Amino acid sequence: MENWSRSDAEAYATNWIDAWNRHDIDAILSHYVDDVVFLSPVAAQRVGHGRVIGREALRSYWSAGLAAQPQLRFELDTVLIGFETVTIYCRNHRKQSVAETFEFNESGKVVRAYACYR
Repeated sequence: MENWSRSDAEAYATNWIDAWNRHDIDAILSHYVDDVVFLSPVAAQRVGHGRVIGREALRSYWSAGLAAQPQLRFELDTVLIGFETVTIYCRNHRKQSVAETFEFNESGKVVRAYACYR
């Protein structure tokens, strides 16, 4: 999707955060294409490199993360809209600032995502 409306981007962010807060791995992964690329410094710490490729690799990575942090929750701060991208600013259960930037295909599924932490 090239151009997101404010209401569409905010609805996406709310849905994404809700899936995480419910710890619903299938709902989380429904946002991503099969061959998604996810980049995160936390992945670098947990799996030895910061690039997780593929929805099934993300399933394994995030399932382990959710099991290790049952208290994990996000609270939405704001949503930014770019060209074929949306960035969600939120706070996690530790009050840490988190930014997730998503690059979308024409069907509105995430093809590439970047996680950044304060």
